[in-house]
Amino acid sequence: MNFWQGILLGLVQGLTEFLPVSSDGHLAVIGHVAGVRTPGVFVEVALHVATLGSILVVYGRRFWELVLGVLRRNPDAMRYAGLLIIGMIPAGLVGLLLEDLIARAFDSLWAAGVGFLITAAALLTTKRRGPDGAERPTPAGALVIGLAQALAPLPGISRSGMTIASGLLVGLGAVSAADFSFLMAIPLIAGAGLLEARDAGADLALVGVVPLIVGALVAFLSGVFAIRFLVAMLRRGRFYVFAPYCIAIGLFTLAYALWHG
Repeated sequence: MNFWQGILLGLVQGLTEFLPVSSDGHLAVIGHVAGVRTPGVFVEVALHVATLGSILVVYGRRFWELVLGVLRRNPDAMRYAGLLIIGMIPAGLVGLLLEDLIARAFDSLWAAGVGFLITAAALLTTKRRGPDGAERPTPAGALVIGLAQALAPLPGISRSGMTIASGLLVGLGAVSAADFSFLMAIPLIAGAGLLEARDAGADLALVGVVPLIVGALVAFLSGVFAIRFLVAMLRRGRFYVFAPYCIAIGLFTLAYALWHG
């Protein structure tokens, strides 16, 4: 991995991990079209750790307050943590039971193109929803958010897009939907990083220390920017503005897949 590949991969990972445009979909498309692929599981783990750091900068205080509240058996904290667990269960089951199917989907540009269009459709459903609403979902609402999130391991389907859109659908306020989505993401991203780390053989001489550090730093900084920008757009009730981009890249991906057989 060279210096510029490190910057590109870090930027794509940091921005698209949190903006509702699918980081995995972008990495799949860039890999097929430009030939720039993540050079090994070790780099994937490093980028995941960097984006986890981005969430902790923005939501770390809230997350640890929640953890301490659960340890102290605070009823509100325990209820909210229970809702987060309900939301995480479907994605966890899909990740464990359908790992091979998901891996095969990443070799298909057709899957990525359709995934982008599904994300766009979910974003468009938020167009007429205002920023106000409930502060936390019901258990049934948390399950709906979790089921939407369970689609996110597929390329082109945005985790943040699906969870926030479904949060708005079940009556959450815009900022509350983002809070629920990103607090769920902390253990999920950490868990995904740990699973990937099992196969992460670290040959820094092949990867390159400087490109790896630069890529992780870019992913971290762009991730912090992406989260803050996304929340600002939600406050303005403009979450749907990402839909045209998803439609455009989805159609491009399908056209590219058709052209190249």
